[in-house]
Amino acid sequence: MRQGKTERVTEPGLPAIAGGEPVRETQLPFSRPHLDKRDVEAVVAVLREGRLAAGPRVREFEERFARLLGVRYAVAVSSGTAALHAAYYAAGISREDEVILSPFASPATGSTVLYLGARPVFVDVDAETLTIDPALVEMNITEKTRAVVATHFAGFPCAMEALQELACKHNLLLIEDATEALGAVYRGRQAGNFGVTAAFSFPQDGIVTAGSGGMVVTNDEDAYRWLRLFTDQGVVRDVRDLVLAGEGPWHYEVQELGYDYRPTELQGALGLAQLGKLATFLARRQEIAARYHEAFADLPYVEPLKVRPGTVPAWPFYVLKLNLERLHADRRQIFLALLAERIRVGVHYLPVYLHPLYGWIGDPTVCTLHEGPPCPKAEAIYKRLLTLPLYPAMTDADVEDVIRAVRRVLLYFAR
Repeated sequence: MRQGKTERVTEPGLPAIAGGEPVRETQLPFSRPHLDKRDVEAVVAVLREGRLAAGPRVREFEERFARLLGVRYAVAVSSGTAALHAAYYAAGISREDEVILSPFASPATGSTVLYLGARPVFVDVDAETLTIDPALVEMNITEKTRAVVATHFAGFPCAMEALQELACKHNLLLIEDATEALGAVYRGRQAGNFGVTAAFSFPQDGIVTAGSGGMVVTNDEDAYRWLRLFTDQGVVRDVRDLVLAGEGPWHYEVQELGYDYRPTELQGALGLAQLGKLATFLARRQEIAARYHEAFADLPYVEPLKVRPGTVPAWPFYVLKLNLERLHADRRQIFLALLAERIRVGVHYLPVYLHPLYGWIGDPTVCTLHEGPPCPKAEAIYKRLLTLPLYPAMTDADVEDVIRAVRRVLLYFAR
């Protein structure tokens, strides 16, 4: 009989950290949703009623989300990837358009541009916030450029005023990838309020979760109509808009190529229950981030991302930049040492264009307008990135375990 595999958290040659005993007896997961009785009851109520397809809870989720952000329209979809795809489509991205993107983003941010037959053009980042650099955006604008996507990396708002000015100056679409930024604030305005469309995500490890799911918001009525059409298989049901209106009351018709991106009523119910706790979740995330700041302030071996004046990050996770020149270890060794301490850590993200899909390694003309790597700064910084767990379900003891493990490992490897 085949035996279950045991997760390996060390590898041959990895030295034991001082003392040899790990910080924790059990592994702390990188993320875990914060679910309570209200969440369970909301989902069970849907199961008891028996209507699983999108219904009144999905509509209420959309309405409450729009009110929360102060936008006119919100359309719920089945995933964050669906939200990005729909946001691009409804904004007007089409075949052969060039779309400027940050390399530090979920892979879906680039893939969904390709879905529409458009060309991603990757532009380097600001070294302190790791969000797209507006000055470099302008250098990469061509006659084919149609849009700029502002990815709020790690919940840190982009320099939205500068990006808005560029979009206006060059007649470009500004789209927000806010899939990690629910609750983030830039100069008094919430992320999602700046672009013609903005995409949000509700994965298991999101700021709020619907299990899986997403939302696209807009203030543009035409974009809203396209969102509804695109995410419901291109189907038109309103008798006023039908071409074959004489068919009968049962009639609907497909007028555009769309996708079945509709969420379930289960997603709507869970998302709605979670949304009611958003303020509490954000406050706890801020609290944990502040504790990390305090705990690592005296360590010359790491740098946190810089919080710019007038911005409030959403803190979906906590990013550290390792000062490897001060350590006699590389990131892999540090990563594995933290796993040996039973702290699950991560790395966010491999620059998108380095994924084999983009063919960058074999063809230096892909995804760039200039010779050389599209984003040398991002590539250099990526090698130093390490992501720590940060989520409301963490206890104070969990947070202190992370701090003790990080300090222990870094001091062990200090030069």
